[in-house]
Amino acid sequence: MTTLAFLGGTGDQGRGLARRFAMAGHPVVIGSRSAERAEGAAAELRGSVGDGAAEITGAANADAAAGADIVVVAVPWDGHEALLRDVAAKLAGKIVIDCVNPLGFDERGAYALSVPEGSAAEQAAAILPDSRVVAAFHHLSAVLLLDPEVDEVDTDVLVLGDDRDATDTVQALVGEIPRMRGVYAGRLRSAHQVEALTANLISVNRRYKAHAGIRVTDI
Repeated sequence: MTTLAFLGGTGDQGRGLARRFAMAGHPVVIGSRSAERAEGAAAELRGSVGDGAAEITGAANADAAAGADIVVVAVPWDGHEALLRDVAAKLAGKIVIDCVNPLGFDERGAYALSVPEGSAAEQAAAILPDSRVVAAFHHLSAVLLLDPEVDEVDTDVLVLGDDRDATDTVQALVGEIPRMRGVYAGRLRSAHQVEALTANLISVNRRYKAHAGIRVTDI
């Protein structure tokens, strides 16, 4: 099976995705700046997935990146560039899935931040010219991903990238999580729209006290 690493994986989004893919049968590695903290998060997940899940381990980010087939970047936006520059050599030749949302928050709620490269995914592609960068997993509720009472995550995942084989691979991975579907949504140059939409979903969830995702109709 494909081994997945989650850099910045001790956060809720990284742990939630790691949990679901381990339950789908993929070995996962939680990455963190601290190997000890990563292993602590991995141990917590091992206790929550039950029998039949694949192996869950923890490691420092560079080691997690080196040992994985596909790497998911789930670090907070303010640490995005530094992390990628630090592990770039470990990511050469690999599919790198960027799910980072550059958002700010003030008294009026969440809003999209301006990124010089256009989006977090495009920043990743600029830093990682030897990797195949795909944007995906931006609109998922970490609460649902981590909830042991939730067996299915009823949502589509928009998948963007410039490499057809890489986006096809990520779409197939998405489909291994029950009720989740990967939908191709364009090239990386459109990733800023997808990242920014997260601010709207945060507003939806706050107003309706929900954990809303998205569905694309007629496909």
